[in-house]
Amino acid sequence: MVTNPKTRNKTSRIVTGGIIGLILVFAGLIGFSYVAKQNPGLGSRPPSPGSGQPPVQGRNSEGQRQTGNSASRNAPGARNAIAVRVQEVRLGTIETKVVINGDVLPRTQVAIYPTVAGKLTEARFQVGDTVQQGAIVAMVDPSRPGEIYAQSPVLSPISGTILQAPVSPGDTLTSQTVVYLVGELSRLLVETFVPERFSHVARKGLSAVVSLEALAGETFDAVVDEVSPVLDPASRTLKIRLRFTKQDPRIRAGMFAQINLVTQTRKDVPIIPREAVINTYGSWIAFVVTDEQRAQRRELRLGLENEEAMEVLSGLKLGEQVVTGGHNFLSDTDLVRVVP
Repeated sequence: MVTNPKTRNKTSRIVTGGIIGLILVFAGLIGFSYVAKQNPGLGSRPPSPGSGQPPVQGRNSEGQRQTGNSASRNAPGARNAIAVRVQEVRLGTIETKVVINGDVLPRTQVAIYPTVAGKLTEARFQVGDTVQQGAIVAMVDPSRPGEIYAQSPVLSPISGTILQAPVSPGDTLTSQTVVYLVGELSRLLVETFVPERFSHVARKGLSAVVSLEALAGETFDAVVDEVSPVLDPASRTLKIRLRFTKQDPRIRAGMFAQINLVTQTRKDVPIIPREAVINTYGSWIAFVVTDEQRAQRRELRLGLENEEAMEVLSGLKLGEQVVTGGHNFLSDTDLVRVVP
């Protein structure tokens, strides 16, 4: 039997159209199923007021499960509140410090010289020995060829410990040759040099905290005991010396020290954590939380500051809750939620 070509084309179009129609139907069913999963309440008819059936549960715009009654009780703004951490503005003590390096030295350190030139014939002490003031520490023979003189004693001007013995018997000395270096180790001090920009605050009585590399993890209290009247013209620094408030036998002369020198102290002033303050366009601001749980922007005038805290001269009151965390994207009047 011969089939008409026109009839075959018409049949093909019908089959193709039917397949496309089935594909569209299945796509519609899949889309509807997906929407229904995302919105369980879609297509549900709300119960009539007198039917006695519970309200159909659904989800709000933020995906939170709710009922028809609870949705009206939740304020819309409460769901958009920004989580913040706060701390109360309180009175406290604030200090500013400068960190400098120094060395532990004997409080008194004296070089011993011979009174005459000659040959060292006897050295009676070694490094580490203790000598008393007026003790004979060495003998020098001032004799020259053809001339014989009595040996001359070398005396210690102070009591202390021999720190250095740079010469040995047989060496020829002058009156400017150091025979021994003696130091008083019972009282140690820290010597350091303050940069010129901080020299105006250096004075006797300033407190400091000293850390020693040899005694890591421990700190020692000290007080400025000596201040040079002039700056070193070469380094533009001011030499100061600090004494330990309590001597510790573990501290030895020659140790490297790091000094946290307290330059200013103010007590019983309003202070806030440093992280509460924001610098914006040259102004210092902070946010406080009001009784209505709203953020309120405040411009501040600040005083002393250090790594942890800042002194508030104006802009905040004692007892107010200042925002210390979560304020990076906070704006004035934003609704906030305080978290631990």
